[in-house]
Amino acid sequence: MYKLDVLIQGYPGKSLCHGGLGWSTIALLRGGGRSILIDVGAFGVRPEFARQLAAARCEPGSVTDVVLTHAHWDHSVNYTLFPNADIWIGRAEMDWATKEPPGFNPLPELYVRDLARHPRLRLLDDGDGFLPGLTAHLVAGHTPGCLAFRMAGSGGAPPVLFSGDAAKNRAELLSMATDMTMDAAESRRSLERIWALWRELPGTLLVPGHDLTMRLDGAGRPEYLGERRAGIAAWFSEDLLVTTAIDLAAPRD
Repeated sequence: MYKLDVLIQGYPGKSLCHGGLGWSTIALLRGGGRSILIDVGAFGVRPEFARQLAAARCEPGSVTDVVLTHAHWDHSVNYTLFPNADIWIGRAEMDWATKEPPGFNPLPELYVRDLARHPRLRLLDDGDGFLPGLTAHLVAGHTPGCLAFRMAGSGGAPPVLFSGDAAKNRAELLSMATDMTMDAAESRRSLERIWALWRELPGTLLVPGHDLTMRLDGAGRPEYLGERRAGIAAWFSEDLLVTTAIDLAAPRD
């Protein structure tokens, strides 16, 4: 039903000294006359996001739908870049986010306030089928109204489950524990629900909030698809032309 392109790979890491890293997954679905973004990332991703949209030949004005797993800044704030899109988000998420006072947390309060007045805001409940082939599933815990989205398979293409930050990475899926959650018990129940959805339809791909796309191997364990790309170029010398490349793609002891 849709062609899937992961424009931005999510990264399973945290900054130790500079606040939230916020490198979240952004996916593009195209088909049936629609161009759909699943999450839209943070300010810092804009240059790469623009390059990836251009490479996919997807103009911002042609995006018909922005689908948000939750309201945190690293997944939501770039909805403003898509002027013709309907914006889809959980009703429970917006109910919570609009009542939350400003604070030192990942909620972008000014963007939430703007989104609440958006003329094409579309609110979703658990179980809603809201675009052809897409269904919303409540997976609370990380935030009260987090949603996962399942895309039906079609024409030989496998189903796809977008877990957002209810299952940020492979470690959370395997350990059944979550980092950065508002309700650990609720998050565990949501992980159980994600596993049930993943196993329900054989061949389903899982696209997490901060990691590579995965599928289940013959033993039923998550295996990565694709290759991680992540790095930093730093100016440590006295010459602007000299940088130190720091590869963040491979694990280190």
